[in-house]
Amino acid sequence: MKKANLLIFLLMPLFCLAQSVKLKGKIYGKTTLLEWADVSILNAEGKIIGGTTSTKDGTFDIDIKKGTYKIEVSLLGFTDYKKEITVEKDTDLGTIILIESATNLGEVVIQSRKNTIEQKIDRVVYNPENNVNTAGGDALSAINTAPGVVVKNNAITILGKGTSRVMIDGRMIELTGEELNVFLKSISASDIKNIEIISNPSSKFEAEGDGGMINIIMKKGARNSWKNTTIASYDQNKYGIYTLRNNFFYNKNKFRFSASVNGKTGYKNIEENLDMYFAEGPSKMAAITKLNEENVSGKLGLDYDFSEKTTIGFQFLKDKSNPDFDSDIRIDKYNAQNELESYILNESFLDRKSGNQTYNLHLITKLDSLNRKLSFDVDYFNYDSKFDRDFIANNYSSDGTFVDVNQSGRNISNQEIDNLSFKADMEHPLKALNLSYGAKVSFTTSNSDVVFFNTITGTPVLDVNQTNQFKYTENNQAIYISGNKKINEKWNFQLGLRLENTQTNGFSKTLNQETVNNYLKLFPTFYSSYQKNENNSFSFNYGRRIRRPSFSLLNPFRIYISSNSYSEGNPFLKPSFSDNFEFAHTYKKILKTSVFLNSISDGYGVIFTANPETLTQIVSRENYFKGINYGIGETYSAHFADWWQSENSLYFLSSDIKFIKDINATPVNGLQVDFSTNNTFSLGKATKLQLDFNYTSPYKSGLYDTGYTSSLNIGFKQDFLNKAMQISVLVNDIFNTSYLKDDASIVNGVRQVYSQNESNRFVRLSLVYNFGNKKIDVNQRGFGNEEEKNRAR
Repeated sequence: MKKANLLIFLLMPLFCLAQSVKLKGKIYGKTTLLEWADVSILNAEGKIIGGTTSTKDGTFDIDIKKGTYKIEVSLLGFTDYKKEITVEKDTDLGTIILIESATNLGEVVIQSRKNTIEQKIDRVVYNPENNVNTAGGDALSAINTAPGVVVKNNAITILGKGTSRVMIDGRMIELTGEELNVFLKSISASDIKNIEIISNPSSKFEAEGDGGMINIIMKKGARNSWKNTTIASYDQNKYGIYTLRNNFFYNKNKFRFSASVNGKTGYKNIEENLDMYFAEGPSKMAAITKLNEENVSGKLGLDYDFSEKTTIGFQFLKDKSNPDFDSDIRIDKYNAQNELESYILNESFLDRKSGNQTYNLHLITKLDSLNRKLSFDVDYFNYDSKFDRDFIANNYSSDGTFVDVNQSGRNISNQEIDNLSFKADMEHPLKALNLSYGAKVSFTTSNSDVVFFNTITGTPVLDVNQTNQFKYTENNQAIYISGNKKINEKWNFQLGLRLENTQTNGFSKTLNQETVNNYLKLFPTFYSSYQKNENNSFSFNYGRRIRRPSFSLLNPFRIYISSNSYSEGNPFLKPSFSDNFEFAHTYKKILKTSVFLNSISDGYGVIFTANPETLTQIVSRENYFKGINYGIGETYSAHFADWWQSENSLYFLSSDIKFIKDINATPVNGLQVDFSTNNTFSLGKATKLQLDFNYTSPYKSGLYDTGYTSSLNIGFKQDFLNKAMQISVLVNDIFNTSYLKDDASIVNGVRQVYSQNESNRFVRLSLVYNFGNKKIDVNQRGFGNEEEKNRAR
């Protein structure tokens, strides 16, 4: 009986809904009715509790509870309308007239436009559609143009932080590294409304990840409409890459449907160099790889409104890639006098297949007119990867005489990850504060096997010492609560707590070895902001985060990269933790100064060691460091003329890293300078030119001393048929200087220097064609099993 009473109490908000009344009106410009104006209803604390958009005839209506509110009406190109209203019954506000806005800058008049960068209390909002170089591109290239964000070596990083996680509409993509990049390349940049850079995520999000979050907000729009967008592009580097994307959106009455399909085919050229300096003399490797960029992906989404308050939906996503590698590698061995003694020619072919599929079922219900909202997500995620590498390495004397076969083998690795998760979130505005809380449970299983055959005799022989089956399970339970309070017009505070309980088990069948790790951790977050006056605002935030090893890093057995290089996991890797602090000042919403510090404990990462007898590089992972990263950053947005918009950033970064494990190495620390400028020039109503430049100085941090990178990019876009069609040209990395160069480390007295160039210099020609209604109204939704997919490889 008590359980029944408790259930009734918990469900009571669903049935005891407050009586609501209807508020309506009509929005005009100076001479015409205005469609798509945003109408927002705010409570006394300034929290938006309801909203809608005006229809084709300028009218709007919304159901709200009786009371006193503020109404705000906004539309691009017009001054915002604000008014305090008291509603006791059905109310018609009549005609609301919006005035066209203009800003005087000397003798130049700039019509109001969507800012490229917007500063908020806990994030920076970047609008990539203003950047011509994203036209015809994908989500990854759009992220790379965001301020303070760098995409390098398959990692997306917020400057001063670590590797960032990526979300779509507030839901994490559960992939990382190369797999994440492949997925992001399947999303068209033209369907992105904006990108949120969240350096310190709130307690609502999983605590996983020490490098902040990137949240991609997809476009939403018109009711009772449909739209189709087709994008074709061609990239020319040493080879060519063809891409074709099609996105279809349909919205009619209570039904919404979206479908997309993306295909890519072609090749990239990758050049790598690795120099290892042994006491007996250096070894120098040069590798040229032809990478097949074959990829097919698709997405299907359905949503249905059972009522004005309740929506149920389903989403399915599938991605398949076949990134084959065909590599030619030469390794030169020198004596102490730097004379060539011998060399190895290594032919290697990698047949790799990977794919993932995600199913999401979600329910969203608004409990009342005060915008209390309850949402449920059920997610299933499956990822599989097949890795099959054949290689043969032959020894030659310095004069080119064949000596013998150095090594010949076949390395096969398979991994499959399954994750099931359940998630519930509640938005619960109160008079005293805006409250949100929720819970999530997740169940993950990862099965992987590694098989190695020695083929030096021509007949494959199984090497049991390099063959293994590994099973890893991880279960996680989490609850969170977050409260936001606007004290007055100047002060705003937000406090959150997240509690996560994790149980892991790793078992190596071959070694008969089991590794168990259980832990309960609390992750607090805090935000505050102070609006001193119209021109100056200040903010401070703090958050504690955890970084868990990806599943593949826990498998103890090796995977060969080439005959002289292999990678091995570590089942004893522990999570690392970070405490993040940031203080910021914003002036006139155009200049932001931020000071930040990131303290890391139990940090883990890659260690490169070398075997002088076999000239072999060993790539391993250890919890080997602790320390702090800190810095100061400036971002500046300017309109130097009505035809010239510029976004600029300058960061000074440094670190103090110490080693907590004896890896026979000495930490190095130094200053890093990062500068970028993005400039858009309007050459006419339908023509734009883009000029972007970025530079990162050489820097030292912990184990690594890394060389500089820079990139100069020029783009041109021309609109046709009233913007229904766009043709754009991009010349990326004109001087071929954006690749990783001179990445050096010294372990066990052996200095290793690595460089990698992945064809960042290319020319892209793209065509975008839209037909149907130019507005879309599809509520894009991410997936609930966020953390687990992110760690899959």
